[in-house]
Amino acid sequence: MPVSIASPEDIPVLVTLINSAYRGEESKKGWTTEADMVGGDLRTDAANMQELMQLPNAVFLKYTSPENKIEGCVFVDKREPGKLYLGMLSVPPALQAKGIGKQLMMGAAGYARAQNCSAIYMRVISIRYELIAWYERQGYYPTGETQPFPAGPYGTALQPLEFIVLQKVL
Repeated sequence: MPVSIASPEDIPVLVTLINSAYRGEESKKGWTTEADMVGGDLRTDAANMQELMQLPNAVFLKYTSPENKIEGCVFVDKREPGKLYLGMLSVPPALQAKGIGKQLMMGAAGYARAQNCSAIYMRVISIRYELIAWYERQGYYPTGETQPFPAGPYGTALQPLEFIVLQKVL
């Protein structure tokens, strides 16, 4: 199966992959970039990835090609009973629109069911209309909840930003 749980040994590849999908010049070649909304070249780093991998109910799922190359990933975390949080869905710009994201989303749904979760939720920057539409085509819907975009070590908002919460019932 091309979707499996990532290990700490995968962190260097995952950091490069995630950053290329979200930030910096490379990300602008794809449609998932945040580079024009959030300043800075980093979406994550090795220390952040290590910290996330050590959370008790969290894993990174990775998509591996037949050539054994990691070509995508997604973070999932059972943060509350019956619900799985999904974040950092990442596919390098050169590989986007090839079905890897859909495979990762199906892997996340399977993982959620295995964790006895009946719903998956995520946060998406509210002005990322094309991305929100893609998630809606995958069965997610806006819950009506919004959350502030945080200031932090992984970029600075270049305009007022907030998250909307999307959810999918399994």
